[in-house]
Amino acid sequence: MQVDFTPFLLSFKLAFVTTLLLFFIALPFAWWLSQTRSKTKPLFEALSALPIVLPPSVLGFYLLVLFSQTSPLGVFLQEHFHISLVFTFWGLVVASMMYSFPFMLQPLQSGFEGLKQEMIEASYVSGKGKLTTLLRVALPNIKPSLLTALIVTFAHTVGEFGVVLMVGGSIPNETKVASVAIYEMVEVMDYDNAHIYSAVMLVISFSVLLGVYVFNHRYKRHIGAFGS
Repeated sequence: MQVDFTPFLLSFKLAFVTTLLLFFIALPFAWWLSQTRSKTKPLFEALSALPIVLPPSVLGFYLLVLFSQTSPLGVFLQEHFHISLVFTFWGLVVASMMYSFPFMLQPLQSGFEGLKQEMIEASYVSGKGKLTTLLRVALPNIKPSLLTALIVTFAHTVGEFGVVLMVGGSIPNETKVASVAIYEMVEVMDYDNAHIYSAVMLVISFSVLLGVYVFNHRYKRHIGAFGS
């Protein structure tokens, strides 16, 4: 039995790049949502959470149409930058960022909203700007939320299937990630390798969740002991 673990390496690469880029994009947006009193806040929250309830195949289909070389965006990217987002790794990155966005955004927003407002106001009173307050005051005080956002986004991206299959297809060493490889193995009734791949995904998913819960429980006990 010969097992090719290249799809796992590609999945981890995709998850790492997606998580890294999403962190820098979602962080300021989560901070703004946690602090704003704008009437448009529910609208932005609904739009950002849409990938949670929207079927992945639907999102993948619209992204495929948007990225295709017959669309205005696809034509513009191809003519001016020689970039194609259909059936390429970077197309998977963009699609994954859209699909995993709420998994990065919501824990960060929840963490920021849980901070005491007095802490934020004290930072402003002491002369610190919004960016300094975000990076040096708010962010260090939401470690459990930050860890949850990073790890869950990474794990969620590793397990993506519908969106990556629609946008990237199954090109070896380019877009054939682990979830797509499992699907193809089942199609050809290669259950032995499908079991191995699925078991690896199961262990990874469980380990990630266990690590998050253990860290959060220890952090809460530490904060509780410190507060007492």
